[in-house]
Amino acid sequence: MIVRNLLLLRLKKLLTPLSLASDAVFNSLHSSPVQNPAKTLLPIPFFNRPFSSQPEKIESFSLLQQTRDGNYDDATSQTFPICVGCGVPMQDSDCKRPGFFTKPLTKCPNYKKFAKMDPIFDESEISDSLKRGVLNEIIDVGTSQDLATDDHAFCGSSNVGSLDEKLVTEKPIVCSRCHSLRYYGKVRDPSVENLLPDFDFDHTVGRRLMSVSGARTVVLLVVDVADFDGSFPRKVASLISRISDQNDRSWKEGKPGNVPRLILVVTKIDLLPSSISPTRLEHWVRTRSREDGAGKLSSVHLISAVKDWGVKNLLDDVVKLVGPRGHVWAVGAQNAGKSTLINAIGKCVGGEVTHLTEAPVPGTTLGIVRVEGVLPGKAKLFDTPGLLNPHQISSRLNAEEQKLVRIEKELKPKTYRIKTGHSIHIGGLMRLDVEESTAESIYITVWASPLLPLHMGKSENSCMMLEKHFGHQLQPPIGEGRIEELGKWVKKEFHVSGVWWDSSSVDIAAAGLGWFAIGLKGEARLGVWTYEGIDVVVRNSLLPQRSINFEVAGFSVSDIVSKADKASSKKRQKDKKTKHRDLSVSSPGASSLLVVDTAASSKDSIDEL
Repeated sequence: MIVRNLLLLRLKKLLTPLSLASDAVFNSLHSSPVQNPAKTLLPIPFFNRPFSSQPEKIESFSLLQQTRDGNYDDATSQTFPICVGCGVPMQDSDCKRPGFFTKPLTKCPNYKKFAKMDPIFDESEISDSLKRGVLNEIIDVGTSQDLATDDHAFCGSSNVGSLDEKLVTEKPIVCSRCHSLRYYGKVRDPSVENLLPDFDFDHTVGRRLMSVSGARTVVLLVVDVADFDGSFPRKVASLISRISDQNDRSWKEGKPGNVPRLILVVTKIDLLPSSISPTRLEHWVRTRSREDGAGKLSSVHLISAVKDWGVKNLLDDVVKLVGPRGHVWAVGAQNAGKSTLINAIGKCVGGEVTHLTEAPVPGTTLGIVRVEGVLPGKAKLFDTPGLLNPHQISSRLNAEEQKLVRIEKELKPKTYRIKTGHSIHIGGLMRLDVEESTAESIYITVWASPLLPLHMGKSENSCMMLEKHFGHQLQPPIGEGRIEELGKWVKKEFHVSGVWWDSSSVDIAAAGLGWFAIGLKGEARLGVWTYEGIDVVVRNSLLPQRSINFEVAGFSVSDIVSKADKASSKKRQKDKKTKHRDLSVSSPGASSLLVVDTAASSKDSIDEL
């Protein structure tokens, strides 16, 4: 009752100016004759305007310069807005172009507080415009001191009740693509991706790293541990090593020389078995990075951004190396985890930090994104678009097939004990043949996504497997038509050796898929089949352990195999019925059947008993 009286008092103070405004509008309409009153547009009173102003239109995206520089320069950000989630230039004129966004409506902090309560404005004398909430629009917040008490009584709290505190701090606006990735995990319109220019690392980032003067440079080389060789940016590592050598010589000669510091960040270590030794893993990473072209490393960090492992140590190391005015660049392949890593660093720092868009979709970041609030002083942190590796098998797969290949849980070994003349398939993407071996048995452990179906059988049946099961039981590819789209099925030969069968000695890894770990005592010649253009490398074993229980011949237990078997069984039954019906129609005499009187036969059986 008190609330109703307060509201009536509030309405009484507001109805007077409203009535005066209505009288003024009525008098102005009747002061001049109207030719066609039914089609005359009445002037809209100020209290019927929309509550939030529409965002100002910016120039068409076709006139904007399509670059991947993002918000590296403040001048670029002032020319047109940059999405803080992915770094693409934003526009609000064409939803079919990259960077489209819509500005959200401003809401008060307690807009959900009374969502489930019935409105108390039920008096018939109150106009519909007031019931829709125009009270908030016509009140002068600066001069309505006497209404603040009413608001306090209505909201029930002095902290959120006053009208001066109803405006919420606006959140950073992101493009519609980032919004779809954040909340739905997929790109809203895949056709828009083709309208973006290719990311030229040498032109966009490389030329800034090659500068002999300016701010100190620190490069975070981000690599996915589950796909180390496929996600390792060899060209970037070679470029930084070359720049470091040149600038180091210039600096020693007394000339200007900005020597970039290179930090190798190995992400997603939570996907490896917990039994792995961190010391052994770091030694393996350093050795493999040198083989892949990395020069002098300032440090190596093993990180799990999801579980915050090693993030604090990495941040301390970066702050120590970058200084008060330096630049830090996060560089890596697509889907290596750069944005997730930077968000984890921002979470470790706390405060107001730009949140980058992260999603299991390759190429989430589209332009350079300057992340504010992470590093102290005037130091800056930049996230860069992921580098595309066309030799990764995952880059040829569609979204549905990538879900099967993507590793999202801790890897589990699947070990086979096979002999010469046998083969192992990883889906329809990779096959290993044991062609010759000095050992009686070879132990092959598969490290790949648990969603991928496996098969072990004789090598002589490989052609039949390709024709009959690829696209069905062995997925990806999904569907027979996708086999030709992925490319030609080619073979590579490898000679491997080992000194012990109880642990793996070497790995044969395919970029973007997984690897075979080989354990044997002796030598062997292996044939590896995959699609043409896919990188397949031999390396020292990353995970030497194998499974205690061995897999059996045939298909592995998988939902894909079960569904494919059911579909194949239904098809065979349907073909059998069709064939039987066709035979019955073509030769009706042959379809006569011998009818047995079951009742009579049952009676004879009873008589015999």
